[in-house]
Amino acid sequence: MQATAYTFDPASRSGQVLLDDGTPVPFDAPAFDAGGLRLLRPGQRVRIETEGEGENRRITLVTLQTL
Repeated sequence: MQATAYTFDPASRSGQVLLDDGTPVPFDAPAFDAGGLRLLRPGQRVRIETEGEGENRRITLVTLQTL
């Protein structure tokens, strides 16, 4: 699934992405670390993997979107 980086705190390695419908979804340090990234800037397109549904949806991976 694709999203856009919305916020990122380098100290905690957590933040939020915006889904294409505008829904903000938070991610935590383990999801960020799983993608092997060192930094994330707001506005970057990212690929995410999630588990769960609705209110229980959780991001498990954040990485850069590649062609």
